[in-house]
Amino acid sequence: MGCAPPWMRRTEELASREAEKMNLFRLVGDMAHLASFLVLLLKLLASRSAAGISLKSQELFFLVFATRYVDLLFHFVSVYNTLMKLLFLVFSGAIVYVIRFREPFRNTYDKSHDAFLHVKFAVLPCALLALVFNEQFEVMEILWTFSIYLEAVAIIPQLILLQRHGEVENLTGNYVVLLGAYRGCYVLNWIYRAATETSYHFIWLMFIAGMVQTALYVDFFYYYAIRYRPLCSRR
Repeated sequence: MGCAPPWMRRTEELASREAEKMNLFRLVGDMAHLASFLVLLLKLLASRSAAGISLKSQELFFLVFATRYVDLLFHFVSVYNTLMKLLFLVFSGAIVYVIRFREPFRNTYDKSHDAFLHVKFAVLPCALLALVFNEQFEVMEILWTFSIYLEAVAIIPQLILLQRHGEVENLTGNYVVLLGAYRGCYVLNWIYRAATETSYHFIWLMFIAGMVQTALYVDFFYYYAIRYRPLCSRR
């Protein structure tokens, strides 16, 4: 009997050690991630406008979840794990659908400013990286690795769009801040588990991609804080 592929070993580890794996960093990260979707949906519904939201970033995030959570079809880890994955897929897909196909969101989407070539400069390079740098050359593992690389850069179209607009709406800014908090908490989660769990399998490519993603958010946090510091000082 051959060795199980990395993605299956990872899923089996999750199933057997879900309770041990849960810690404050992961829980806060998951809640921040979930809150980011709710904030973005609130922005869409409250304003009846998709202005300031990058559809291309949302499409990239949906592709991240669609390729990462294929394991839902084959393995059950826990109710919490399954529920969170399904919520991320549903919320992400709903946001893409609403902006791309539903009025008035489709007409208010700023396509001219959301001009980052996401397929050419995000999807294809990440697919190539996943084919070359992975733990095992196997379909499920490559899909998972692709999702890790793609998530690291999926926010770039949104950051570019915000930069071109020259201003950040509160809800849109809060959405990006929550995504950054989610990723920062997950990096701390990986470090914490590596330090406290002797059997934890530390995946360097995931950590490096997470650090790249966190760096992108830190840059946004810096300019976001500078922009809103004068407003806070006047209160």
